[in-house]
Amino acid sequence: MSEPARAFSAFEWMLCRRYLHARRKEGFISVIAGFSFLGIMLGVATLIIVMSVMNGFRTELLSKVLGFNGHITVVSLQGPLQKFDDVVERISPVAGIKSVVPLVEGQAMASGVRGNSGVLVRGFRKKDIATLNGIGNSLRAGSLEYFSSKNGVLIGSRLANKLGVVVGSKLTLISPRGNVTPFGVTPRIKSYPIAAIYHIGMSEYDAGFVFMPLEEAQLYFNKGEGVSALEIKIDDPDKAQEVRRNIAKVVQSPVNISTWQEVNSSFFSALQVERNVMFLILTLIVLVAALNIVSGLIMLVKDKSGDIAILRTMGATRGSIMRIFFITGASIGVVGTLAGFVIGTVFCAYIENIRQFLSSLTGTELFSPEIYYLSQLPAEVNPTEVASVVLMALVLSFIATLYPSWRAARIDPVEALRYG
Repeated sequence: MSEPARAFSAFEWMLCRRYLHARRKEGFISVIAGFSFLGIMLGVATLIIVMSVMNGFRTELLSKVLGFNGHITVVSLQGPLQKFDDVVERISPVAGIKSVVPLVEGQAMASGVRGNSGVLVRGFRKKDIATLNGIGNSLRAGSLEYFSSKNGVLIGSRLANKLGVVVGSKLTLISPRGNVTPFGVTPRIKSYPIAAIYHIGMSEYDAGFVFMPLEEAQLYFNKGEGVSALEIKIDDPDKAQEVRRNIAKVVQSPVNISTWQEVNSSFFSALQVERNVMFLILTLIVLVAALNIVSGLIMLVKDKSGDIAILRTMGATRGSIMRIFFITGASIGVVGTLAGFVIGTVFCAYIENIRQFLSSLTGTELFSPEIYYLSQLPAEVNPTEVASVVLMALVLSFIATLYPSWRAARIDPVEALRYG
């Protein structure tokens, strides 16, 4: 009984190993194969690392932005939103809404021991500020106990360091829109005790926001009994547009309703464009490595034309010759892709430790929070994207072997032996 035919025979694998481990006089072939292997490995690893970092960067920014701000914002078109409790009662029953928070917002100058800094002041009720992601669970010092009872304020860690203040110190706020007098509007200057200092890891919020009790913010910014806006959080942020339409049906007063996608559209669109461009650029690394496989195999075919002719005269078919060189080139691509996959995923798993090590080694800050907004380097590995990168590298490697393999199979043994 004859054995079943196999796609790749042991004879073909043996020749493939011999060609990849060339003798000293044919060492240039091994050098080209080594560079092709390194190119594919680095290309795949770099693609996985960069895409994972950009995914993590987007996820971290999105979680902090949405945790700090509402998914939907309702702002009155006629000055401060009066009788906001009635509006809250009408909005709250809308399907998909998790919470509705009234707030007062205004700009001011914060002054401390070391200097001044422009800040955005936000007024919240005590029960509402405790629900903000990144505030109630990230206090570095102090507590929310004195937030409303003694008109204490909350500030970020970077703002506290910049102004040289601590919990219990006085923070002076200066607003250009103060009291109206016969001589014009005078600035409003008032000091508040610091109740707590928070740190959420996003430099923009840690350095530029001050939180105060809602009632005090209404007095400070001359809002009367009204508020600046209502911030709404929903169960599924991706359904913000649908919930927005439902809110518009129940709100009777003239208001402007905006979603987080509209407010941050340019920022997250820029991230998406940058991510796509980086993918295309880094794909060129894999493409160049695949071209190295083509050049290496063509040189190998030319060098082994005499051997190919002898194999043909001994009974080797064109298909067998083609498979030998296909295995030779594909082996480089497969091994390089798998090595790049392992390096990329391991690098992403320990990327923050690697960043800290390189920072201490070079004495520089490789991931500045002032530039990138986050205090740590995030990485989120997406299995679908990793699979697409690996598949792309394998396909390019296989395609790169087709022409040299076909060329080897087309060699005429008579002509090769005559002129070899």
